[in-house]
Amino acid sequence: MSHNHNSHINNSRIKMAAEGEYESILCVKPDVNVYRIPPRASNRSYRAADWKLDTPDWSGRMRITAKGQVAYIKLEDKVSGELFAQAPVKEYPGIAVETVSDSSRYFVLRIQDDNGRSAFIGVGFGDRGDAFDFNVALQDHFKWVKQENEISKSAQLGDSGPKLDLGFKEGQTITLNIGQGKKRDKPRPQGSGGFGLLPPPPGGKIAPPPSSGSSNHNIVPQTGGTATGCLLDLDSSNSNTVVQSNPTSDLWGDFSAPASSVPPPSRPQDAGNWIQF
Repeated sequence: MSHNHNSHINNSRIKMAAEGEYESILCVKPDVNVYRIPPRASNRSYRAADWKLDTPDWSGRMRITAKGQVAYIKLEDKVSGELFAQAPVKEYPGIAVETVSDSSRYFVLRIQDDNGRSAFIGVGFGDRGDAFDFNVALQDHFKWVKQENEISKSAQLGDSGPKLDLGFKEGQTITLNIGQGKKRDKPRPQGSGGFGLLPPPPGGKIAPPPSSGSSNHNIVPQTGGTATGCLLDLDSSNSNTVVQSNPTSDLWGDFSAPASSVPPPSRPQDAGNWIQF
């Protein structure tokens, strides 16, 4: 008897090796409940409240395995490991595993025997974390199945379709310019042509150049005109100096604002933009 049993195991292992499909374990949950469920009404989803949740019809261990692209949900005796029922799953979500409308801890399985006969039973987890693991194990497996199918299809198309040649031709070269682009982004003052033009400051307007003989503490000098490139000279030690504009001179004069007339916080940025150069 033992000899026949061993030969049966060996034969099944040889068959599995020949098919190239080994059974792997995806998830194990030591405690699940099984319920007989009433026939499903055609126009509504399953509800766990319709089951006798306080009196499960069977309790045991759940093991999810995979062989090739098919997953198997196996319900087994906790102690002996004897198989109570199993549900082959070829797609998820699908008819083999369905959720109920009123709980995340209960599912409906379509179990099948070796003769192909099927029945629907309810299974429940005591903890939502176990139900989550059950769900994720099936999702991950069929995500892998989808990827395998896509790889297989692309491989078949690659064999029959034109091949893309990404290699270099003989004598072909490539030139790389590294680290040269960003240095040209900022405008620079020109040695003989004056300032580079700056965009207008956000949220404020630039006052026109001061007229001859007038003085205004808050005037911001305007670029352009006949400026010859002398940079602003900020003298913070003298608080009484005002802007002096000489129409006959091409040079900008000293610029200093009294401490009592410092513009609001948005204005110093204007002056700062000029002084950077």
